[in-house]
Amino acid sequence: MRKVEYNAQFCVVGGGLSGLCAAISAARHGIKTVLMQDRPVLGGNASSEIRMWVCGAQGYRATGIIEELELENFYQNPAHKFPIWDSVLYEKAILEPNIKLLLNCSCLDAEMDGNTIKSVTGWQSVSQTYYKINADYFADCSGDSILAPLTGADFTYGREAKAEFNETIPPDVADRKTMGMSCLMQLRETDHKTYFKAPSWAYKYEKPEDFPGRVPKNINDNFWWIETGGLKDCIYDTDECRNELLKICYGVWDYMKNYSDIDADNWELEWIGFLPGKRESNRYRGAYVISQNDVEAGGKFDDVVAFAGWKMDDHFPEGFYYKGELSTIFHPAPSPWGITYRSLYSRNINNLYFAGRNISVTHAALSSSRVMETCSLLGQAVGAAVSVVINENYTPQTVDIKRVQELLMQDDCFLPGLNRNVSELTKKAHTNAEIVRNGIERETQNCWIGNKGDYIEYSFDVPQTVQKIRIVFDSDLKRNYQNMPCNFKLNEPRFKLPETIIKEYSVVLTDENGNESVIAVDENHQRLVWHEVGKKLIKVRLVPNETWGCETFNVFSFELI
Repeated sequence: MRKVEYNAQFCVVGGGLSGLCAAISAARHGIKTVLMQDRPVLGGNASSEIRMWVCGAQGYRATGIIEELELENFYQNPAHKFPIWDSVLYEKAILEPNIKLLLNCSCLDAEMDGNTIKSVTGWQSVSQTYYKINADYFADCSGDSILAPLTGADFTYGREAKAEFNETIPPDVADRKTMGMSCLMQLRETDHKTYFKAPSWAYKYEKPEDFPGRVPKNINDNFWWIETGGLKDCIYDTDECRNELLKICYGVWDYMKNYSDIDADNWELEWIGFLPGKRESNRYRGAYVISQNDVEAGGKFDDVVAFAGWKMDDHFPEGFYYKGELSTIFHPAPSPWGITYRSLYSRNINNLYFAGRNISVTHAALSSSRVMETCSLLGQAVGAAVSVVINENYTPQTVDIKRVQELLMQDDCFLPGLNRNVSELTKKAHTNAEIVRNGIERETQNCWIGNKGDYIEYSFDVPQTVQKIRIVFDSDLKRNYQNMPCNFKLNEPRFKLPETIIKEYSVVLTDENGNESVIAVDENHQRLVWHEVGKKLIKVRLVPNETWGCETFNVFSFELI
């Protein structure tokens, strides 16, 4: 078999949203990165193969790379087609010059030097090729923590006992039970009556009493509760669980379509996933283990690098077979709560990071941190940390955490309890809009709001060299629609870009002789925008011209660097 070897600074194993964000974050800060993904598409649970909603902290939408990805999807994919969403994620990876993307490549081996990973090897089935990746640092974003058994990294599986971390949610005695996995299905409304015949191998549910617990009652459902595996092994028994889930899915739709009083006459089954979406399996043990108590206390960590805020959504291990109407308990959790950097690197492997649902948390804390928007933030945090470690000659254990935090906030990540310090160049300029340089970039009361003809301007007493311009627009962080739908209504409006984003604008640059040059943008669809300048200037003016529908022009930050 063919063998190919790559040398990189950073290797990310797993191309879900956490792995993709880790790779992009590191690559954009100059780190030569290999992204190894065992599937043909990126996105993990959010991809067309699984199709789960991208959820996050309750009432506190994430920004950073995940917001960039969602806004790009609104722009390129107004008909919300899942294969186009796949291509949006693919594009973000392949357009980064510092990323080498390996799809259909399953990590199967690791070479160690004591407690340091030297390389990982993957098998790419479509090309019948082994890829060996030598790197300085590695991140396991695989969900199932494939590098743990390959490297000897400390990890755990299942539910801790109450007494281990003084928690109230876990059982009295530790066990190997987990939250299960789901195969989702999607429905589409048509303009005519449709018919459905279940396959012979599907389960048969003809009346509500046939269901062990929850009875389907609504077309507008993403069917998360069709879940199994929590009483088995969510890694080794995945195929067996998929087979069971498919029988349940077809049986559920057969009941809804042919036996229930649900108005499903014009609805048809469009898609069923054959790749289960997982909630929980192996979790690493890092320098710190986040517990239920940390969640409830709001995660007030000095080394905060991300945030969560989903309720502690603790699914019963029985899943679909739980004999109750709702197969989960929503324990309250504050939103947002901070996530410590120390939960993102191994306590016994020198150069191993991790991000996603496999970080160093207890089972109880995982039930709040495991959702994908949060996992994306964790990935971006790991990518930023790796870039500081490599570029400034630190180790994961000794890195200057304030530099990591500065980098994350510069890249539009919100960190609870922290405000950005804008550049000294911006601070010393004269301006007509103080509010755009206060470092607060998501609260409505800290947003510059202008009308047609208004502008934001910086000026200097003597010419100053401006290398870059950083702008943060308003992407309506309170919007209440998902990135992708769970089902498809016949006349549902197409999802669209937030109307508050400024679509057309100009940046007018004036040099010391009064000469003007203009950066003109006519199709902006992003919240965070950078412009390269590299000129000595006496004045810089931001002139908004048109939004995607909003009557006012909203700007959170306008910064000269």
